[in-house]
Amino acid sequence: MLNSITAAAMALTLLMPPGDPHTFPGNPAPPPPGKITINVVTVNGSGCPAGTVAVAVSNDNTTFTVTYSSYLAQVGGSSLPADFRKNCQLNLKVNVPGGFTYGIAKTDYRGFAHLEKGATALQQASYYFQGMSNTDIRKHPYNGPLDNNWQATDETDLAAVVYKPCGEERNFNINTELRVTQGTSPKDKVSFMAMDSTDVDINTVYHFAWKAC
Repeated sequence: MLNSITAAAMALTLLMPPGDPHTFPGNPAPPPPGKITINVVTVNGSGCPAGTVAVAVSNDNTTFTVTYSSYLAQVGGSSLPADFRKNCQLNLKVNVPGGFTYGIAKTDYRGFAHLEKGATALQQASYYFQGMSNTDIRKHPYNGPLDNNWQATDETDLAAVVYKPCGEERNFNINTELRVTQGTSPKDKVSFMAMDSTDVDINTVYHFAWKAC
């Protein structure tokens, strides 16, 4: 669903006059009035056991956040064989005011990683509306040595935003994955990549794109 922002879209941004601060490429309309709520229909995956995921909508209806508290992949040391890969699939029902529909224009991922020299990691995600084939997997690789916060952004331009069809009930699906590979790093040294935190400022942020029906 999400495609890399194009040079044409960047040029269009420079030509656009100042306006609503929430109107950016991929978000052609201001947020609708009224309250938006999100129901978590299902949560599946080794990276998001029951009770470890929280979803919240911003007060200005421009974004929603997903916070994980047990999302970590690791290798080396006493790690179990299955620990190298963790994934999470969220099925969300986004309730929006009548007369509007939405897409996702941008997503910001954050976390912490410790990778020994020779180890590698991968964060990837895909997004799609239930019953629709518009799915694009986005990947962000990382190489050791690394011992720091990491951040990845998936962004789309205006023409590529996929909106939920007006008048149809289609849940929004988010698939994410963390993967760590030991490579040539020492087997007794632990390398890990996390997308979990007790810090409310470290979460995944999804930026809405709004359109009137």
